[in-house]
Amino acid sequence: MWIPVAGLPLRLRLSALAGAGRFCILGSGAAMRKHLPARNRRGLADSSPQLLPEPDFRNPPRKASRSSLDFKRYVTDRRLATTLAQIVCGKPNRPPHLLLECNPGPGILTEALLEAGATVVALESDKTFIPHLESLGKNLDGKLRVIHCDFFRIDPRSGGAIKPPAMSSEGLFKNLGVEEVPWTAGVPLKVFGMFPSKSEKRALWKLAYDLYSCSSIYKFGRIEINMFIGEKEFQKLMADPRNPGLYYVLSVVWQVACEIKVLHMEPWSSFDVYTRSGRLENTKRKEVLELLQQNLYLIQMTPRRNLFANSLTPMNYNIFFHLLKHCFGKRSATVIDHLRSLTPLDAADILMQIGKKEDEKVVNMYPEDFKRLFETIESSEDCTYKWLYDDTLEDI
Repeated sequence: MWIPVAGLPLRLRLSALAGAGRFCILGSGAAMRKHLPARNRRGLADSSPQLLPEPDFRNPPRKASRSSLDFKRYVTDRRLATTLAQIVCGKPNRPPHLLLECNPGPGILTEALLEAGATVVALESDKTFIPHLESLGKNLDGKLRVIHCDFFRIDPRSGGAIKPPAMSSEGLFKNLGVEEVPWTAGVPLKVFGMFPSKSEKRALWKLAYDLYSCSSIYKFGRIEINMFIGEKEFQKLMADPRNPGLYYVLSVVWQVACEIKVLHMEPWSSFDVYTRSGRLENTKRKEVLELLQQNLYLIQMTPRRNLFANSLTPMNYNIFFHLLKHCFGKRSATVIDHLRSLTPLDAADILMQIGKKEDEKVVNMYPEDFKRLFETIESSEDCTYKWLYDDTLEDI
């Protein structure tokens, strides 16, 4: 099997040659997480109360153990790359979407995407790959652009000057000639890549806040995300009352926001795991053995055109998030018990309006039920004040 290795650093040339027909993974540092300080305040608010604080996505923990290492994964099998390119690009006769490829690394998948007719913008966070990726774009009449950028660090909340690989979405899209389109219009572009292996939940939360607030990349319209995600987080993301043990806030948030499709499944055993220094990881390590027993899922998340058709808006989505966190904070309780702490409206009447009984449990409510519950409260004319604001529940 032919694998292009010219221009790659030594460790990746060896990886590509030794792992032909497989993926390779390069360690890239520690996952970041910081719990927000808990606060206690309760007050009465109208239909636009003070919004909940967004989680801090930028601060790393004080210590990062070896087991928390995050690995970058690269496709090195041309046959698999061709399969993935055909899946993401769709039928040959369709007009191609602009495709943002996240961390393409050695570029085997990039080539397949170009061959499938895609116009690709390679967002690469590792400078060592950029010269090789740029060489792939020669004589392609602008079909490939390479930018030093980490997709998961677009629009960081750290404030101050933004330096690569972090980047402003407004600056990036202006550079690419991408203009804002109405939310009800078609998909303006696609994103293809892999969620960071040890911070998938963190990435999902950041994208969720951006989507519901129509900010960052979603300021430009209904951006379609095509990402590989680990099996455990995938099962939680797709959970509903039929598997209550995995059902949680992000399940509702994403299923309400997007049409989610499974495009492809690939076992973790197809991957070679590389450390940050470029060495092949010991497959006998407990953390690696656990990964090898799982699958990775390529999922397509297309924001729903009618997400903001009723009372849910980019101005009040934080209240919807608060409702969900409150309910799942005590998931064994009935919905009516939570509503009595959340709204001065008649909780029994609200449930009756959405066709639910007073003994309905939180884990028996489907994602669309929570959206109807929120919109029924928001559109109610029975009371001036809609919400009793209690932010003792902080973000994940």
